[in-house]
Amino acid sequence: MTGPGPTVEDLLRTLAPQVLGLLVRRHGQFDACEDAVQEALLAAATQWPADGVPEHPRSWLVTVATRRLTDAWRSERARRDREVAVAVREPAYAGVAPPPDEEPPAGDDTLRLLFLCCHPALNRPAQVALTLRAVGGLTTAQIARAYLVPEATMSQRIRRAKQRIEAAGARFAMPSPAERDERLRAVVQVLYLVFNEGYTASSGPDLRRAELTGEAIRLARELHRLLPDDGEVAGLLALMLLTDAHRAARTGPDGELVPLAEQDRGRWNRTEIEEGTALVTEALTWSPPGPYQLQAAIAAVHAEAPSAAETDWRQITALYRLLARVAPNPMVTLNQAAAVAMADGPRAGLALLAPLDDDERTAGHHRLYAVRAHLLELAGELAAAREAYLAAARATTSLPEQRYLEVRAARLADRR
Repeated sequence: MTGPGPTVEDLLRTLAPQVLGLLVRRHGQFDACEDAVQEALLAAATQWPADGVPEHPRSWLVTVATRRLTDAWRSERARRDREVAVAVREPAYAGVAPPPDEEPPAGDDTLRLLFLCCHPALNRPAQVALTLRAVGGLTTAQIARAYLVPEATMSQRIRRAKQRIEAAGARFAMPSPAERDERLRAVVQVLYLVFNEGYTASSGPDLRRAELTGEAIRLARELHRLLPDDGEVAGLLALMLLTDAHRAARTGPDGELVPLAEQDRGRWNRTEIEEGTALVTEALTWSPPGPYQLQAAIAAVHAEAPSAAETDWRQITALYRLLARVAPNPMVTLNQAAAVAMADGPRAGLALLAPLDDDERTAGHHRLYAVRAHLLELAGELAAAREAYLAAARATTSLPEQRYLEVRAARLADRR
């Protein structure tokens, strides 16, 4: 045994998909194997900080998870009084490294698991939850806390997701070439959804949830390591890094939201900015521009500006026009309107917003109200801007955003 270290949790999250992949390849039954791995992770999280990390931590987890799996199958066999369908063999190398022919191709397994967790039989919330648990190594309780739902609710969601995968006959294998691109886009979107929920929590008292942003970035790094020649994967990682670089400047002393234009840019994380900018710059030289690369390029332009007043809004609006052609979306239009307002005046931005009132995806959305309020304020229509800020505050379920919008409305009332 080695001494206890400060990175036990990080080590477990790295090893989780490797151990699960090995068990699923040996025994099948993703559901049972995933439960067994979770039990092994919990055992390690309890024992390793006190006893020290084993010399071969992956083998330790494989051994414990296999024993849990064996115990579960034996219990089921006793209950049903019949032979279990899958023969289970206790590994002979308990506590030591697996022999060479048992070594799992860790990278391949992680990628297979990502594709499996983003199977088209699952809806997005189920894909997100299963990815965080099976690939991210988070416990059900951690995922439930991050999404502000009861643990029992999240447990049921994960259980149903695994059952749907089994019912769909999904195999632990890479999808066919015809399916791979579509499934990869789902993987990328799931990781981006996880990051966004962590960066700006959709509900609750906190603006952000660090466990989600950190896990999304970690998994995006792993995906980029496995697929270095995919421009959109590089763009996703770049976008996360460039966005996360603002973290320290996004809130004030009392936890209040600080908008981009008012942030202290000296507090931005220059290491993340440099890495993200380099990633997207290189990707755009050899890969057709996709939505994540373009969003990362926009974030890089913001990051390069010494101040809000010196932002190159012309370049940003040009990038948004291209993004609107590549990936038309009402949320893209919202951001485009804000950029156009800075480049061509608030009236031009407000004109872009008008059609979104009739789009069911944005009608009544707090972000539409908030962007319109900002542009009305720039146009000098203070009464209308105040009403829009208050409408946005009523529509959001995020308490920090609600407080920010109410403060903006109150300031306008004072100015009047």
